[in-house]
Amino acid sequence: MSFGLQEDIKTEIEDSISVKQALLKDHALLAKIETLAIECQQALISGGKIIFAGNGGSFADAQHLSAEFTSRFQFDRAPLASIALGTNNSSISAIGNDYGYEQVFARELLAIAKPQDIYIPITTSGNSSNILESIKIANANHIKTLCLTGEAGGQAKNLCDCMQVPSNDTARIQECHILIGHILCGQIERMLFSAEYTAISKGLS
Repeated sequence: MSFGLQEDIKTEIEDSISVKQALLKDHALLAKIETLAIECQQALISGGKIIFAGNGGSFADAQHLSAEFTSRFQFDRAPLASIALGTNNSSISAIGNDYGYEQVFARELLAIAKPQDIYIPITTSGNSSNILESIKIANANHIKTLCLTGEAGGQAKNLCDCMQVPSNDTARIQECHILIGHILCGQIERMLFSAEYTAISKGLS
């Protein structure tokens, strides 16, 4: 039975593909992904961790990507240090009640982050107040930050380096954020645990 929705479905898929094609052609953005992968690898080697944060769908993405690090992604290996902010409901409700919702990520970040860490906030608009406040805290405490956001970048682009997905559609932006996160985790896994990387590391030691 057909309900006449297939053309709309095809359009959605085509739109998603077109954004990913634009991402593929954006050499500056690809270079940022490569640089971030290397920086995350170095942070993990030095005892740091990868910290994610987001709201709504981006909160789910933050948890998803953090789990890829602490569990596994493409193959079995040792866990990698990562956390998503906002996963402790008691902490979120306490901070929100005592200091305001815009401080829920900032205060938690201040409590747990150290200079060796990498902070990856996620906001499709670039304007989420609690994300912006957390970036300010990261900057004040010399924590390397790279924000995943949309084409406009919002206020976040004025506070830190951003990966601006070439779209203004929330769903398309989120799809690319997960793609970037998966690429990032895969590259870090290979750099840290592949046989080739191990051989190179031994040769340099």
